[in-house]
Amino acid sequence: MTANGDRNEEKRMSNIDYEVRDEVAHVRINRPEKHNGLTLDMIDDLAKAADRAKNDRSLRAVILSGEGSSFSSGLDFASAGKEQRRLLMNFVPKRISAANNFQAAGWAWRSVPAPVIAVVHGHCYGGGLQIALGADFRYASSEADFSILEAKWGLIPDMSISASIAQLTTIDVAKRLTMTGEMFSAKQALDWGIVTGVSADPMKDALELVDKLKERSPDAVAASKALFENTWYSGSRLSFPVEQALQLGLIRGKNHVIARTAAANKEKPAFIERQ
Repeated sequence: MTANGDRNEEKRMSNIDYEVRDEVAHVRINRPEKHNGLTLDMIDDLAKAADRAKNDRSLRAVILSGEGSSFSSGLDFASAGKEQRRLLMNFVPKRISAANNFQAAGWAWRSVPAPVIAVVHGHCYGGGLQIALGADFRYASSEADFSILEAKWGLIPDMSISASIAQLTTIDVAKRLTMTGEMFSAKQALDWGIVTGVSADPMKDALELVDKLKERSPDAVAASKALFENTWYSGSRLSFPVEQALQLGLIRGKNHVIARTAAANKEKPAFIERQ
């Protein structure tokens, strides 16, 4: 705890840094000498970082970023290839989620109740792009470039992109980028709906969004995320009951009372941690 009572903690895993500041978990891919190329340890630790964030009710947001000159250049095939048995075991799906270890590194962020924001700069290729797509929002620097680079190696992307990109762009764009592996700019990514915004300072954009999110009940923000995660591909018969259940839970919660009282008194609400 800091002197003012805020948590400020840092944990170093393989090359994944996890630090909590002002109710925000900063998860950084930290292997800059390899453009944050992903080792098998890093793949595992990204999923562990997501699980840690999932279980922390005090978090208001998670920010994913990369150290050095790139967000991530994707899987380091040279490193992963040295551990053939472990590499093959990473393809085995987990019983409950159906995701294997590679897919969990990208998709596990969708199960974190707090909003997850990816801040992208430099190269964002292959597995790195799929990790960014697993976030709820993606802010990119103007010079960032992107590629579903697996096509170069005669492969398909398999770190959850089939679920994530389908929510963001059209099927012809997804097929084209996957088949060709072509490089595309941040502006093009924005035009295709693959990133949320592009600017000279994407971290500033992310923090501005965090400030806006902190103005709202953490329970309502988490329920908003759950609402769309659980209904995006559903028809009304399946999605309406989800709306109803989430709303009833919010109405019974303490943060709803805090929000309603603050609004009535024209005061700034002082929310408690997510219930």
